[in-house]
Parts: sequence; structure tokens; C-alpha cells
Amino acid sequence: MSSRQGKDGGTRSFGFRFRVITDTHVRADEQHTHNVNLERALQDIAANGTGSVGIMHAGDVTDHGFPEEYEAWNQIWNRFGGALPPLYVTMGNHDVALENWEARLGQFLRGTGAEGIYHDHWIDGYHFIFLGTEEGLELFSSLSEKQLAWLDDKLGENAAADRPVFVFLHQPLLNTVAGSYEAQRWYGVVQDADLRAVLARHPQAILFTGHTHWELDAPHTSYGVEGEGPVMFNAASVAYLWTDEDEHKDGSQGFYVEVYRDHVLVRGRDFTRGEWVESAQFRVEYPRGEQVIGNRVDVW
Repeated sequence: MSSRQGKDGGTRSFGFRFRVITDTHVRADEQHTHNVNLERALQDIAANGTGSVGIMHAGDVTDHGFPEEYEAWNQIWNRFGGALPPLYVTMGNHDVALENWEARLGQFLRGTGAEGIYHDHWIDGYHFIFLGTEEGLELFSSLSEKQLAWLDDKLGENAAADRPVFVFLHQPLLNTVAGSYEAQRWYGVVQDADLRAVLARHPQAILFTGHTHWELDAPHTSYGVEGEGPVMFNAASVAYLWTDEDEHKDGSQGFYVEVYRDHVLVRGRDFTRGEWVESAQFRVEYPRGEQVIGNRVDVW
């Protein structure tokens, strides 16, 4: 993977675009629905991706973390030659969970070209930060104190209230975006309170997560857009979707993101239909407000 370097972002009214996908769940069978949906999503991105600086993948690249699944992933990706922007990726629980954690982590790194469990990139003067679990848990992610301190430092690096920082983690925080509510069961950060505290110190952050598969048409796709602190988005899934009725739904969705000098547009895209998801079009204004009260940080 490559990064376009440069920490001086300038003051252009329009900056750049990038794409967010998650939960591709690639199988070894190239005719599997998940694989077909991935190819359709990449076709949509290739056809509409002019000016995009990257495809940001929020985890569950594969369904089981098998070597043959990464081979299938790379075969699909390579079919597009140079028509796709660079790939940046973090891991999901399906990539590395449970047995043989170290072996599966190694396979993930080799299969995707990811630079590590967590990594960051400066692209066109904006910071992109990717977090990852440090244990092979079945559903949750586990972030060490070292990783959380690293995140805090990175969020503060060349920080400005009017410049968003884009953060990617597979699992959402509890009671934030669609699918993460306690009754829905698809939240999943062991250090939930610690991660909230870090993000609360950096209201310019935008966190994209996957894991829930909740369709973008559902309520609560976003969290905090109208507030003054960090914003969060559920990025749905490329492989298949889930509904508020707790039911599987055929479909494939993700985000097209446009970055402007004073705001960010996050636009839901239905890859199956090749259409915008009208109920999932969001505008995040910058600069964001302060969340510091006295000497403490207001953690939501």
C-alpha cells in the first residue's frame, strides 16, 4: 500500500475524495455471493472514483482468514489493474479471531499488504489512522494501552479544529451507531471507556466502523453529526446487510466521502443498485466545538 505524503493541507474549497468499505467476507469460491458483491462494489468505485485518494477498508476482508480467501481477494482486486485507488485496511474479527492468532495475523498482513496491526498515513495533508485488535477474540477488539496512547498522540499530530482526522476500527463503541446498541449485540471494544476518552479529546475525529452489517437505510447510521465532538459512522457491509428487524438482507453498501475546506460529505452508496442511499447523506461541519469543561474532558 502507498501513502500520498504531505502535512500541509492548504485551504482549497474542495480537497479530495475517498471510499469506505467494510465486511467483504471473501470466500475461496469465486462464485460466492460475497465475492460477486465485492467485484460489483469495486466496479462502482472504478467507474465513479475519479479523484479518489484511497479505498479505506474497515475489516473482515475475508470470512475465515484462510490463505485461499486472501488469494481470492487479490485475484478480484488485480482484475481492475490500475483503475482503483490505493487500498488501506484494518482487520476484523473474521480475519484473525480465535485459534492460531499469530499465524492468522501474519496471513492478514501478507494477504492485504497492511503495514501492521495499527498504522497511520498522511494523504493530501489529512491524517488517516487505522486501529486493530491485539487479541484474537471472537467478536470484540482489544486495544492495548500502548495503542491507545499512540492514537492519542497521532490525533494530536499537527491537529487543527478545522481539519478532520479519519479513524478506522472494525468494531463500534457501545450505543453509538446502528447495530451497536446493547440489545442489538454488535458493539465490541473491550476498552470502550478508554477509547471514548481518547476520542473526546479530539473533536475533529471521524470514526468509521463496520462489524454490524446494519443497512445504511436504518436509523443511527451516524452518531454525533449535529454535536460538537467526534463523529461516528456505521459503514454497513459489502457482503450482505442486516436490518433493525434483526434479519439478514441481500445487498451491498458503503460510503463515498468528499472532503472540503470547511465540511465533509459522507454519502451512502448502494453498490448493488448503483445508486445513492438517500437517507444516508451526511454533512459534518468544521471546525468542531470544544468538549473540555473546566479541567476535564466531557465523555459522552
